[in-house]
Amino acid sequence: MKIFTLLLLLSAVGFAQIPAGYYSSASGLTGYPLKSELRNIIENGHTDQGYSALLNLYNTSDNDTYYPNQGESINDQSTTILDMYSENPTGTDPYNFTFTDRCGNVSSNEGFCYNREHIFPQGRFNRRNPMRTDAHHVIPTDGQINGRRSSFPFGVVSNPTFTSLNGSKVGPNTTAGFSNTVFEPIDEFKGDIARMLLYFATRYENQYNDSSWDSHTALNDPRDGTQGQYYEQWYVDLLLSWHNADPVSQKEIDRNNDIYVYQGNRNPYIDNPQFVNMIWTTTASNENVILSNISIYPNPSSTGTFFIEDAGISIDNLSVYDISGRQLNTQLDNNQFKINSTGIFIVRLSNGDQSRSFKVIVN
Repeated sequence: MKIFTLLLLLSAVGFAQIPAGYYSSASGLTGYPLKSELRNIIENGHTDQGYSALLNLYNTSDNDTYYPNQGESINDQSTTILDMYSENPTGTDPYNFTFTDRCGNVSSNEGFCYNREHIFPQGRFNRRNPMRTDAHHVIPTDGQINGRRSSFPFGVVSNPTFTSLNGSKVGPNTTAGFSNTVFEPIDEFKGDIARMLLYFATRYENQYNDSSWDSHTALNDPRDGTQGQYYEQWYVDLLLSWHNADPVSQKEIDRNNDIYVYQGNRNPYIDNPQFVNMIWTTTASNENVILSNISIYPNPSSTGTFFIEDAGISIDNLSVYDISGRQLNTQLDNNQFKINSTGIFIVRLSNGDQSRSFKVIVN
């Protein structure tokens, strides 16, 4: 859970430094047309500041004034790096980095130094700029954990082959659709990472088919070969579940503002979190038109039982995932299904090659 209350979050969002009219051209759009217009908006004004300049940016954008160690005040950590791969949000950090504790690719022990981690691996775009230097997805992390993450996609790990001191894990994925090695961060930062990856899918959608990029058919590359959806369905389901379960925090809002000052563009999914579901689960996406009249009710449900209003469209498959991305053993029976636990879930309905996802709540 975030340490900020909903009241504080709403107040902070109201004062976020979003320029007047910044998203006005996207008004009324949904689905992939909305995603493409957001690309136009955030591409305009984006200035590549170079790779080395990121280190100076982190002094402002990634200082740890959000998660004090036990017995400390917020200001006690204002001169240390906030590393999502080592931060302990509810207790004492296993270690902290000052701004000068940085290194290149050499780090044999956790806690030795930090370097620059590309949330969307730079090997998949051949280290090209401005992707390589885009601060919206390049963050400071422990050098050894950065290496452990390698170019693996993110996912959910039940049997880790490696666990960092803050609980981040490497191991085989347990979510449906992909069983190879993945990296799982702690719950506190899953939404942050999801919004970074969705930003990348938006900002660089029109460069996806550039022949100078690596092929998306690589074993661990979760891209699906299209500019619209961008990621394979299992990855979209995972990112949406993380986004919905882990709301935008004050840390993300402040970082987004700092990066806007630094390189001239914003992450729209931090400014307008509703855009995520409007794009990747909306009926306006071309793949989902046939399922446009389907609804799920009641939502929320106090019993866990849900009904599908299908408007005469047959449902071939039902998949239900919890907030961590794990698939539940749930059966569809006469347009009805039941979830036997409380919380937030992603429900995916399919008809042939068409699909649509919904967020449902059991309280």
